[in-house]
Amino acid sequence: MKTYRDVFAVGEFRTLFAGVTANVAGSMVTMLALSTLVYAHTGSPFLAAVAYLAGFLPQALGALLLGGLADRLPPRPLLAGWEVVRACALAVIALGVLPVWGMLALLMALGLVDAVSVAARNALVADLLPGNGYVLGRSVLNIAVGAMQIAGFGGGALLLALVGPTAAMWASAGTAAAVALLYRLGLRARSPRAGARRSLAGARLLLGDRELRGLLLVQWVPSGLIVGAEALYVPYAGESAGLLFVAAAGGMLVGDAVVGRWITPEVRLRLGVPLYVLLAVPYLLFVLRPGVWVAVALVAVASFGFAGHLGTQERYLAALPEELRGQGLGLAGSGMQTGQGLAASLTGAVAEGVPVPVTMALAGVASLVATACLVRHLRPVTRPAARRV
Repeated sequence: MKTYRDVFAVGEFRTLFAGVTANVAGSMVTMLALSTLVYAHTGSPFLAAVAYLAGFLPQALGALLLGGLADRLPPRPLLAGWEVVRACALAVIALGVLPVWGMLALLMALGLVDAVSVAARNALVADLLPGNGYVLGRSVLNIAVGAMQIAGFGGGALLLALVGPTAAMWASAGTAAAVALLYRLGLRARSPRAGARRSLAGARLLLGDRELRGLLLVQWVPSGLIVGAEALYVPYAGESAGLLFVAAAGGMLVGDAVVGRWITPEVRLRLGVPLYVLLAVPYLLFVLRPGVWVAVALVAVASFGFAGHLGTQERYLAALPEELRGQGLGLAGSGMQTGQGLAASLTGAVAEGVPVPVTMALAGVASLVATACLVRHLRPVTRPAARRV
């Protein structure tokens, strides 16, 4: 097996790692700042929540309609150029010249096209780190994303308190510009993938193949429902909700590190079902309304199960045709984010009429049912599905 040291020995991966961490931190600041700006203009909690999630919701649609561009365009100018566009768009928001609906529309447009950048970045990781290196690379990036989300929220809140939302938005624009320069200088020129299909044709192939469709659903549904339960931490724990969020992030980071680094690919595939079950079962106990510290322990144990994605992603990558690698990986990641946003909306709606602890337990039950329905896609196979595409 490769090690994390081997992964970081690849110079271009180090560039991607730095770009992703900076991008995530900037995105967290952007979400907080825009939500604050919208609430200051409207006084509407609903619009503030929409502003917080606006960049995530359209990503699956962007992956379907535009994801093929990740395979048809060279990655360096695509990644660097898109960060320049993001920097300019965030600067326009920071200038304060747009009405609220204009800010929301611009952020949703960014989320729509951002799916292409995510797809190109994930495909580049697969190119730079073949074999088991891909799982190690994704593990490292998952850890970095989780850590930078925590740091981004904390730093963003401090930045908002010190300089206000407008200056924080300017900081996000500057971060995007710095990432663009990093990609331009740190990545080498590459040609597009030969034979890449147009976006809709590629999407039809991905969703039309039974094995690939099942692997996509495995990545989207069971964990998305658990994120829906996580969305209820605040109404469940009140001022102590931060402890639950930290426990969730910590459990996920430990799971990614252990399963990504110290588990062999064969064992990782066999652990798929147990890890997805572990992801949901602790939430069933929330129906008993456990105290905060017991809830923290349950959340930490459950979040270890998110590492089940690593084996699923490894199998999914092996099943993807080469000319659809970028679009396929982008659709998996973007669909996951959109699914999480929809699941959070669903659990929030259910919690309007059902007690919050019961709703969280119901989300765990739904996740287990989804895992049972998709269990055939979590079992090891002897041949890659790509040959049937």
